[in-house]
Amino acid sequence: MMGRTAFACILAMALGLCALAGPARAESGYDLWLRYQPVQDDYAGANHVSALVTGYRSPTLDAAAWELRRGLTGMFGEPPAQSSAVTADGALVIGTPKSAPAIAALNLSLQALGDEGYLIRSVSIGGHKATVIAANSDIGVLYGAFAFLRLVPTRTALAGLDIASAPKTRLRVLDHWDNLNGTVERGYAGASIWDWPALPEHVSRRITDYARANASIGINGAVVNNVNADAAFLTAEYIEKEARLADVLRPFGIRLYLSVRWSAPMELGGLKSADPLDPKVKAWWQAKTDEIYRAIPDFGGFLVKANSEGQPGPQDYHRSHADGANMIADVLAPHHGVVMWRAFVYANDPKIDRATTAYNEFVPLDGKFRDNVVLQVKNGPLDFQPREPFSPLFGAMAHTSLMMEFQITKEYLGQQTHLAYLGTLYEEALKSDTYEHGPGSTVARVIDGSLDHHPISGIAGVANIGNDADWCGSIFNQANWYVFGRMAWDPEISARTVADEWVRQTFTNDPAFVAPVVDMMMKSRAAVVDYMTPLGLALIMAHGHHMGPGPWDTIGPREDWKAPYYHRADANGIGFDRVASGYVAQYHSPLKEEFAGTATTPEDLLLWFHHVSWDHRMTSGRTLWQELIARYSHGVDAVAEMQANWTKLADDVDPERYAQVRDFLAIQHREAIWWRDACLAYFGQFSKRPFPDGYKPKYPLSYYEKMPFGASPKP
Repeated sequence: MMGRTAFACILAMALGLCALAGPARAESGYDLWLRYQPVQDDYAGANHVSALVTGYRSPTLDAAAWELRRGLTGMFGEPPAQSSAVTADGALVIGTPKSAPAIAALNLSLQALGDEGYLIRSVSIGGHKATVIAANSDIGVLYGAFAFLRLVPTRTALAGLDIASAPKTRLRVLDHWDNLNGTVERGYAGASIWDWPALPEHVSRRITDYARANASIGINGAVVNNVNADAAFLTAEYIEKEARLADVLRPFGIRLYLSVRWSAPMELGGLKSADPLDPKVKAWWQAKTDEIYRAIPDFGGFLVKANSEGQPGPQDYHRSHADGANMIADVLAPHHGVVMWRAFVYANDPKIDRATTAYNEFVPLDGKFRDNVVLQVKNGPLDFQPREPFSPLFGAMAHTSLMMEFQITKEYLGQQTHLAYLGTLYEEALKSDTYEHGPGSTVARVIDGSLDHHPISGIAGVANIGNDADWCGSIFNQANWYVFGRMAWDPEISARTVADEWVRQTFTNDPAFVAPVVDMMMKSRAAVVDYMTPLGLALIMAHGHHMGPGPWDTIGPREDWKAPYYHRADANGIGFDRVASGYVAQYHSPLKEEFAGTATTPEDLLLWFHHVSWDHRMTSGRTLWQELIARYSHGVDAVAEMQANWTKLADDVDPERYAQVRDFLAIQHREAIWWRDACLAYFGQFSKRPFPDGYKPKYPLSYYEKMPFGASPKP
């Protein structure tokens, strides 16, 4: 466990380096949304903080006080005075009733805040106007400190405050698909931030800044290695390295988790099997788990990908997912650890609709998992597509804890160069109604545990973080990390509200800048859907790297790794008949009736659920073929509009960040045209319908089919 002295050294190092950073570094994007720029002269909240009053010290309270001093100094131009008592108006008092006598004396009602919530309230102390940031725990105080600092760039008056907030989910976790060699699977922002060769002796200041950023948005867990796990992460050598990371993360309320390889008892322990019902296997896991907790007392638990995409698992021994998860859960239970068991599974049988597999495998196991097991379910039944319907598992497992798995890194949405704000995708999924118990049974209520009173609630996000200067591969990709954290804390917050917060903190709170940029963000993901996979198309990306169009792609050993498996274009029409596959029946009424007919299925998902004639009449009055052309073209036009709007803002953004966004939008526009023309050239060979004037692809289909990875069409 890291003591106060060691932690103070880390903070001092970080503060010193930040102080040395000049404008060029600051505007590289490294500071994320924690820039703490000077407030405008007309800000009504100015001069409301004159002193910072703290009680006893702890690493977490030290982090809160340090962040407040840094933030208030940056925004108001001078640091608040350090004080042990309220002696004048304008004091900011932080702590818990146990750590701060001034807060204890107020006798505040904090019970509803739980272990992580906070209260920010304007009060009177000794006849002086003051503000308190109070909580039941030190980490609640830290969360409250960040929330207070968020008030200033969002131009909230600092007088008359009465804000109480507590997270609605218990587990708010980033999944890092990072490998031992420093690569990141589906990573588009450089190498891993975990410098394994340097650990445990050296920990980069970047890890402290990573922890600060996560704490600022309420993230409380990090799985530090890939779900396609290497057993080496469970060796004594790496446990020592992981313990050192945990020391740095701990003051910021972040627990460390590990992805584990199911066959580790064989690879590391010399056992002949990994059968979960074999007592020797359980004993190996018990010993290994105890070893980890001796090194990391607050270790969070294990994430398991089993019997999926070639990974080993309990089914190799004719055991169920519940058998495997429960064995791991039992060895974790004495330590209060959890098992996050991924539900991303599918059968290697082209006759079985891949979208049905997870439901078919897990629903029969409902109620058979231990209380410290939570199933981690992707938002859609396939694989992080630009648009999917919500997974029917969310409405089907009343007796099992479920957590959401979102992808923050944009594997299928243009990766680092395409602007796609995922807040709208997350909101769409979370607000979807499962109808499990009638109207109002939203996915958000499933994963926050309130619908079925599940013992564990949570959201996981596949991280988009690397060692690039801006952390995420682009400035606007930072917004997806930010909105994930804010929605993990509150699954019912709106994507627009969060976009507004992020823009004001990351750039400026000038309304002339904020309004068009927020509008651009809110429309961006819809644009990507239109120029990539309109009307419910899915998985038509190029094989393997998933960058660029590949509806013709038939590479791979599995039918469900080939694009035609999903779009099923032929002379009669296009789309996947999921009524016939049995998928539609996995939803509750009235959804299964709505999705069963072409006339009642939402057109944004029409081709997901149905194979539809090219001449099918859409609500626009156009035929399906004409509508497909219109949607693809609308996506291209939307990107052109984003380009034009960003150009108008050149004088309001620092040159470095402005240029990056400008250049990436140019790439996005060029590649949107590529997507449109390549897909229409391909589908046109089946439809055999004419192209309207001006919409015929520039090149023949063969040109697009032969383009190598990394290429783009000639202008």
